[in-house]
Amino acid sequence: MKSTIAESIHFTHEPIGILFSNSKPENVKQFKPGKWGCVMFMLAAAVKGETAVFDRETFGCQGGGTGLGFGNQYKNFAGGEECFCYFLSVGNECWETGRQAAECVKPYLRPDAFEDFLYGERYKKSPELVKKFIQGLPIVDIPHEYVIFKPLKDIDSQQEKPEVVVFLGDMDQISALSILANYHRETTDNVIFPHAAGCMSIGIYAFNEAKSETPRAVLGLNDISARLSLKRLIKDDVMSFAIPYQLFVEMEENVEESFLKRSTWKDLIKLKNK
Repeated sequence: MKSTIAESIHFTHEPIGILFSNSKPENVKQFKPGKWGCVMFMLAAAVKGETAVFDRETFGCQGGGTGLGFGNQYKNFAGGEECFCYFLSVGNECWETGRQAAECVKPYLRPDAFEDFLYGERYKKSPELVKKFIQGLPIVDIPHEYVIFKPLKDIDSQQEKPEVVVFLGDMDQISALSILANYHRETTDNVIFPHAAGCMSIGIYAFNEAKSETPRAVLGLNDISARLSLKRLIKDDVMSFAIPYQLFVEMEENVEESFLKRSTWKDLIKLKNK
């Protein structure tokens, strides 16, 4: 699948399509069943040209499973959803159930992961706020076996239709995508930026927008854990920009008449390349 957007904005990293399927492609990257992994590892592989696949046994972590649309996997977190609420906030060391859960999982966690389990990632102020955070997520259990990350250039538009197209870009490129997402709409709120895990920004938030008659794009990677994982692999400072397919098609149709063909954008590109 060719993208005029990608050609006009000059991305360093290959855009990818996220697809749902009940058939597993050949020659793909996939986590081993039950083994920990970060979805960002597979995103990095996909923007480098590989195809990655997830299912209900190989989503890497509970956040990843939830973010990719395999239901509420926080219920399967060590110690249950309540321990996750402490993990994301103040840590499990401060209550007895959490301390007991920590002893059970200690042999299976890396030292840094165990420290986070005990003392918390501190991304929310309290366990109660984490509960509200989970309640507010657009959690879905997709009616398909696989979620696939595939380089957009390898998608045959006659055979496959991605749910979402994801770009990784710097601030200039993200600015251009944001303008283009609003270019043809009457409103100016056609890009959302939720506080979410990196996988949720390209997954369930974008999947939820795809169900709308006027879907919005989702700006992501305000998750510093995801940023750390991704930056170790692709080295660049990027944000994610997930576009539901309907909006992607609309944006593609508008490239030729838009600001992307005018001097301001071209001058900005020249400065970037100096």
